[in-house]
Amino acid sequence: MYKQNHLSNIRVVLSHTSHPGNIGAAARAMKVMGLGNLYLINPRHFPDPQATAMAAGADDVLDSAVLCPSIDVALQDTVLTVGMTARMRDISNEVMLPRVAMPQVWLQAQTQPVALLFGTEMSGLTNEEASRCHVLVNIPANPDFSSLNLAAAVQVIAYELSVAANNDLKLESLAQPAAHQLVEGFMTHLEKTLHEVGFFTTQNPARMMQRLRRLYARARLESDEINILRGILSVTTEYNARLKLRYRQENQDIENTR
Repeated sequence: MYKQNHLSNIRVVLSHTSHPGNIGAAARAMKVMGLGNLYLINPRHFPDPQATAMAAGADDVLDSAVLCPSIDVALQDTVLTVGMTARMRDISNEVMLPRVAMPQVWLQAQTQPVALLFGTEMSGLTNEEASRCHVLVNIPANPDFSSLNLAAAVQVIAYELSVAANNDLKLESLAQPAAHQLVEGFMTHLEKTLHEVGFFTTQNPARMMQRLRRLYARARLESDEINILRGILSVTTEYNARLKLRYRQENQDIENTR
């Protein structure tokens, strides 16, 4: 069996789960594969007797579940987020098969926290949630009947993770990406700067930020790289402010000479 300290770096995040039984069944699926870190974003009913019943002995996973008010809280300190999706999107990150993605998850979990993100039962991940993911995973299924129960999806992904772990993948020189909150701080700073310099005058801000998120998700930014980029943004803002001040002064001088 694979190393417990690596497993402690892996969290399963369920977003806005409607039925408490699915939470319990997901906890059972996790425990079978040695996973114990369950994060719940605004579940409709939890704690709940149905969750306990469906957990079938995985009560410890439910008892230690972390309730989160938002996705950013659930992903705090993680450096890799893999989201599960059943549908293709017009703007998305790279979409992988579980057998391709889970070795990457396992390698990263050897050094830093990672998240496996599952959306609500009815509609899956929202666009906002998908934009927080570095990679999207699609479980191949019958195209004529592709509806997969939430707990079943958790079981499939957890199994593929165990396959990757038991292949004895070794960490060599894997990069150390920045934590989720550092990336989000950079994205907020970037959007604010782009507004200030007038970049969005001919662009759709929301759509452009989705594209930029996709770009930086592929880059897997490290902490030092974020510091460099934020330094560039700060200098850009300062330079833009000086230009505006100079423009106002020149206009004022023109007015005074009239």
